[in-house]
Amino acid sequence: MSESWITEDLYDSWGQRFRATRELVHTQSPFQDIRIIETDSHGRVLFLDNVVQITERDEFVYQEMLTHVPLLAHGAAQRVLIIGAGDGGVLRRVLQHPTVEKAVMVEIDGAVVELSKQHLPNISGDAWNDPRADVIIGDGIEYVVQAPDNSFDVIIVDSTDPIGVGEVLFTDTFYENCARVLGENGLIVNQCGVPFMQADELRETSLRRARFFKHVSAYVAAVPTYVGGFMTLGIGSNRDIAGQQNLETIRSRAEAAGLIGLTDYWTPEVHMGAFSLPPYISRCLPDDNR
Repeated sequence: MSESWITEDLYDSWGQRFRATRELVHTQSPFQDIRIIETDSHGRVLFLDNVVQITERDEFVYQEMLTHVPLLAHGAAQRVLIIGAGDGGVLRRVLQHPTVEKAVMVEIDGAVVELSKQHLPNISGDAWNDPRADVIIGDGIEYVVQAPDNSFDVIIVDSTDPIGVGEVLFTDTFYENCARVLGENGLIVNQCGVPFMQADELRETSLRRARFFKHVSAYVAAVPTYVGGFMTLGIGSNRDIAGQQNLETIRSRAEAAGLIGLTDYWTPEVHMGAFSLPPYISRCLPDDNR
């Protein structure tokens, strides 16, 4: 394709656009429209159903916060389940933690994985070849239903918004099975949208998680290409993860993991500060979890 502008239309009346210097792939999988373009400003950009999922330029913000926060909050995660995240960026960061013995990644759309391997290798690094990684092309809902009790320490859900392919990852049935699979000490994290424009997504997802987890909270990350301000990442556990964290403990765990100086967004201070929510966001959480 010749140089052109690619527009992402969001919220019916707001959007953004990228100047594409080259289209690397544009195809329809059995599940969704997949497009990867090259830009001068953001490197390579992955679209699913015409919505930006990740860019090479700012992927580190979302991936680091989605991964390092829950793993360091847990402190001793050995088995991690990743649902979605077909670009491999979350898998890469999970495997940076030496406590992790097994990382199971379940992605429903094999085309996303294969095209990411081909066109977005900088995002995944060597994660696909790590012997601790078990990459499954399949239904994450079905996998969680069949997984044994207490079989994972952390579940990371990297999905689209609750529409289309991602819709079933925001249901009561899904969270109920996640709580069973995690047991008393585990925790789950998933993206909950940009509450400045998607307050209902954070509110409804938090209420749903609260039916199956005693403690529900959220933290924020400033991802430039997720338009509308702070992106929220919802967290649920049967122990008070948000309330029990302190800077010294997080720093000590990060040092033990070799993460200090390795990240571009996450730091122990950013980790702690991310749970200090502006009122317009905290009001979206259940009253007893603010």
